[in-house]
Amino acid sequence: MIIRDRPGFYDLLFTVRGSVLPRIKCQLALSMALACLVVGLDWLLPSSRIFTLTTVPFTLIGLALAIFLGFRNSASYDRWWEGRKLWGDVVIRTRSATRLILSHLHPSDRDPAQAERMTMALVAFAYLLKRHLRDGTDGDARGSDGRAFLPADIAASISGAANPPDAALGLISRELAQAAAEGRIDPMNVASIEGCLTALAADQGGCERLKTTPLPFAYSLLLHRTAYLYCLALPFGLAGITGLMTPFVVGIVSYTIFGLDALGDEIEQPFGMMPNNLPLDAICRRIEIDLLAALGRTDLPPALTPKEFWLT
Repeated sequence: MIIRDRPGFYDLLFTVRGSVLPRIKCQLALSMALACLVVGLDWLLPSSRIFTLTTVPFTLIGLALAIFLGFRNSASYDRWWEGRKLWGDVVIRTRSATRLILSHLHPSDRDPAQAERMTMALVAFAYLLKRHLRDGTDGDARGSDGRAFLPADIAASISGAANPPDAALGLISRELAQAAAEGRIDPMNVASIEGCLTALAADQGGCERLKTTPLPFAYSLLLHRTAYLYCLALPFGLAGITGLMTPFVVGIVSYTIFGLDALGDEIEQPFGMMPNNLPLDAICRRIEIDLLAALGRTDLPPALTPKEFWLT
């Protein structure tokens, strides 16, 4: 995610980091080059009727395209914001589960580190979920696969599971059941902690739903095709009106249309590694810091900060 102050006039014109411009530069170059060609042909063939097209079709198509782009981008932003709310819930529920575990689970002489192990499994869950959603791609190397927070034998079994984040929750649930069987935690507190684990599983399911259910392909394909056809045909409707300014006007219109199209694509999948995706590395690090602090640790890792305005 791009983190920066509101740009001033100069930055507004020349900021590239976090902009969609790098993604659409080829489309812009193509549309403006075609506009230059059309202007040149219009100058060489002033009597040609191909350059005297009426602007009415472009007005009607442009209006419809703007409406559909607005709807698509609104749907994409809703997915992005829902992803952020789900990860906000993960932060809250890992903290709540940790507080309940450390407050109500009585230690055992046989296994004095059980509460700490369960807390570290919650940290591992966050990192495992991030990795699960990013298909193994990570921005922050520290504990990126969750294994660093678990004993080697447990880490190996969880990493080999079909669904590692769910396996981490299963580990905590089994530890909790063992403590309840030994009478070291009140059944009501068991129910509260299990409620947190169930809610975390629901958050994971919500994230998986967003990841595996994109917007309908036919809808996106129609928008992509219409955007290309409109921007590439636009010079033929403007050359006889705007003359030498046609490439400039086409460039502005193409930047807007291709930019909105590319931005919708980028935020449609909120858990990726693109500049405007959610900062899952930073969120997981925040969870790690909070839960380690709850354990009384003092050697806490630093919170992640943006690098060149980009927080992963």
